[in-house]
Parts: sequence; C-alpha cells; structure tokens
Amino acid sequence: IAQKTVWNHLNKTGYKKKLDVWVYDNVKRKRSRSNRGEPAQTVVEGFAVCLVDNARPHTSIVTRQKLRELDWEILMHPPYSPDLAPSDYHLFLSMANDFAGKKFASREACENRLSQFFANRDEGFYETGIMELPSK
Repeated sequence: IAQKTVWNHLNKTGYKKKLDVWVYDNVKRKRSRSNRGEPAQTVVEGFAVCLVDNARPHTSIVTRQKLRELDWEILMHPPYSPDLAPSDYHLFLSMANDFAGKKFASREACENRLSQFFANRDEGFYETGIMELPSK
C-alpha cells in the first residue's frame, strides 16, 4: 500500500500527523493571557505536559523548534537520580557518609546501626535538610 493512501485514510478517520506521530485530531489548543500581560500559555486538552528526558531525539533542534512553535512548556528531567525526591538528598548523603567503609556481619547488626543513625539525629538535622530544599 502506498504511503499516501495510508495518510489519506488516516486523515479521513480523523487522525493527523503531528511531530511524526499519528494522533486523533480532537486536540484543541487554548491560549490564555493573564491580566498582568504575562506571556500566553498553551493548554492542550487531552494531552499531558511534555516531560523531556534529555535523550538526544527529545533535545534535538527540530523537536525544540516544533515545541516552541506549539507554545508547549517543556519540563526537563533532572539529571542523575530523577527518582529521588529532593528531600532524600540530605538524608541519604549523610547516611552514605556515616556508613562509608563499614561492613556488617549480619542483618541484625546493620539494622542496629541504622537505628543508631536515626537516634543520633536531632530535629536540627531534619530542619537543615528542609531549609536547604529551595536551593536544590
């Protein structure tokens, strides 16, 4: 089957090719401008926010130009450990430093050391971690 035939069939059934992906053409774009004259933001009904994982195809010039043309907001994946919450950095960094070079003979010994770790941390330790959140 010729490519043009497939395209014509998809167009007749309500699909459109957008960014090299066939999507159903009921996507409606809305533009809104705030009262303070801030730049317009595009809301795309039926679609999630564009979350980019920094892979080469997603950061290519063509892709970025098309997303700018559509006025889509791009949310970049944070580099390194995107699965960790920002609050975990303070705690896990301290824990890694405390446990560095230590070996445990049993699971019970490890659990006891972990209990000691938490028992030796005062409220100030957690407060410091919380106060550092905006800077990360």
